Amino acid sequence: MRRTQISLSEEQYEALRRESKKRAMSLSAVIRKLISAHLLKHEDQGDPLSTLAGIAEGTGEAIGREHNRFLYGKNRG
Repeated sequence: MRRTQISLSEEQYEALRRESKKRAMSLSAVIRKLISAHLLKHEDQGDPLSTLAGIAEGTGEAIGREHNRFLYGKNRG
């Protein structure tokens, strides 16, 4: 494992600290997880459509009846 040093804005650091506390993980472990999830996930996939995989993941909330609210931010009929 390589060691590196980064500079973060106060806002970035606080967001990272909150995530670290929520996951009960070190700051370093959270950073490694984020890198794996966002950078390495699509690194080996040559098909541009593969970047769309998971884009519609949600919370499990049923949205079929109110799809306009979720798509456009308000009801449109």
